[in-house]
Amino acid sequence: MTDLETSMATIISVFQKYSEREGDKHKLKKSELRDLLNEELPDLMGHVKDQSTLDGLMESLDADGDAECNFQEFMTFISVVTVCCHEFFEHEEE
Repeated sequence: MTDLETSMATIISVFQKYSEREGDKHKLKKSELRDLLNEELPDLMGHVKDQSTLDGLMESLDADGDAECNFQEFMTFISVVTVCCHEFFEHEEE
């Protein structure tokens, strides 16, 4: 597999690893999403200082209002974070 294919497979695998813990294996409950963010993105989450910020993030991810995060909503989040990281490092190089 190419690097990109491997990265895509890893994202899917990480989502499934957490979504399978309880309930619907195609969606992340709030507790599963919180665990995923804290365990898989610890540096990013280190900048989140209070629970209300994390709650707001989770609510903003829930586009369909079902109080869970499906894979499409999760990928939207991953895409936005990746774009922000790219922009940060792009400006840092200048």
